[in-house]
Amino acid sequence: MREARMESPSGAVPGGIETADVDEPDRSGDRGGDRGGTTLPRQGLSKPPPILLKAGTSAAVALCLATALVHVLLVFLHVAPPNPLSRQYSRQVNAWVFPLFEQNWRLFAPDPESVNRQISARTLHTTPDGSVRVSGWFDLSGVDDSAVKHDAFPSHTAQNMLRRAWSSYLETHGGDDRPRSQRALMMQRYLTDIAADRITDRRGGTFESVQLRVITVPIAAPAEGPGPGSSAAAPKPVETRYLPWWKVTSRGN
Repeated sequence: MREARMESPSGAVPGGIETADVDEPDRSGDRGGDRGGTTLPRQGLSKPPPILLKAGTSAAVALCLATALVHVLLVFLHVAPPNPLSRQYSRQVNAWVFPLFEQNWRLFAPDPESVNRQISARTLHTTPDGSVRVSGWFDLSGVDDSAVKHDAFPSHTAQNMLRRAWSSYLETHGGDDRPRSQRALMMQRYLTDIAADRITDRRGGTFESVQLRVITVPIAAPAEGPGPGSSAAAPKPVETRYLPWWKVTSRGN
């Protein structure tokens, strides 16, 4: 009796157990990684700002701080009492302060206005037949006062142009109205042009000369207080000053 012999396929193990090739995962890279070989995107993490943006912001902040410090220093030198530093850099200080940051007071010694001035102007025109016509007075200060009154943000021109022009005229001319320098002559022309331009804008007409009148009204000092020894200071008289007739470029033609 023959025994039947069964041939097992290639790779078979005697006893009926077959072997199978199984791909085992690489356990060396499985720790802390993603299974299956895929990489999951990370969400919720913002990118850091660019280096150029940080540098630009820092430079802008530093520039603003430096400008503010320089501005405070120059204004302080302008309003402080005269000292060697302010005299040495007076040109730079004045170039920065005027005209946008003008100050009309002095540190530790304020000098407020003690008078009110009314500046008026009138014109002269010679007709072809030789007759002379003189207009009535035009209140230049009243125009500025009406522009400033009840205005929360009055213009620098309405507040200071005419007032500063007259103050500079007094500094350069004194009381005889004679220009003794080029600056004095320039201030005379500047004051004349202001008057002529304003009269032309509001009145019109033709004229060749302008005359200014300045009425100075002192502000009364307050009384010292109630009491037997107190008394109010005597009011100062009102001063009226007439300037010469000044030729201007013919207006209204």
